[in-house]
Amino acid sequence: MIKTVVASALPVDEVLHIKKHRMEPISMSGENKRLCIVTGIHGDELEGQYVCYEMIKRINAHKENLKGIVDVYPALNPLGLDTITRGIPKFDLDMNRIFPGNENGSMVEYIASKIIDDITGADLCIDIHSSNIYLKEIPQVRISEESAPQLIPLALKLNVDFIWVHSSITVLESTLAHTLNMLKVPTLALEMGVGMRITRDYCEQVVNGIFHLMKDQGIWEGETTEVRAPIISTDGKVHFINAEASGIFVPAIQHWKEIKIGQHMGDIIDPLTGCVIQSIDSPCDGAVFTLREYPVVYEGSLIARILGGDCI
Repeated sequence: MIKTVVASALPVDEVLHIKKHRMEPISMSGENKRLCIVTGIHGDELEGQYVCYEMIKRINAHKENLKGIVDVYPALNPLGLDTITRGIPKFDLDMNRIFPGNENGSMVEYIASKIIDDITGADLCIDIHSSNIYLKEIPQVRISEESAPQLIPLALKLNVDFIWVHSSITVLESTLAHTLNMLKVPTLALEMGVGMRITRDYCEQVVNGIFHLMKDQGIWEGETTEVRAPIISTDGKVHFINAEASGIFVPAIQHWKEIKIGQHMGDIIDPLTGCVIQSIDSPCDGAVFTLREYPVVYEGSLIARILGGDCI
């Protein structure tokens, strides 16, 4: 069943619709748990589109196994998806910085408030993101320190490779995930892949994890696959590698592979002079869970994140 969550008038007699696909069990008991799967907040993040498709397809193929309610919101920012724009076109605004919104505010604030109203009361929410066009990320869940005791047991069921527990001071309070967690809707912010792309292996890994979590929560009773045991880490174990010069980054390592202290990670080169401007070596042992995908870099650009131990 496809429902309109909120609609708002646009110029030239057009209407913006935010829609969801609701799937209910064949028999409703009145005590059925409800899961919300949300994506499309950023228009250049497309991994979630495939996850939504695959979730709906698999549930419809075995509707008899569905014991709870699953609401799928594929496009919270349909204008951004239509134009492959990260924010909301014409507003120059990141939608994930305006929650919980305001029913009496601007059009975007009004839409955000209605999305929150619609999700509030759910037993669980999964907020799916991709990385941007510059970086590739392994499937991971990011959790604030204050939410960690409640959310880590759920994230362990989700078949991700990494659970990153952030310091509370780095959490943006205006995000959808933070807002819902404050409203007592346990919400997992999941990130994977790269912007403007679909990494099918990552998406299917996450879909398998969602079904595993659904079974654990009594929402699904069909067969599920075994899930991998993720690494759990805090900010203190994550090392950031940034460019010290502008140029073209040429990697010498692979994503999500082990790396050793002093191992060569890549070079920043100058195509005009034929020179290596910066040779980048690893400051620690560990694994590269974020790696630069877009080769053009400027001073300060993020090259990689390494999950590791002590630095040089």
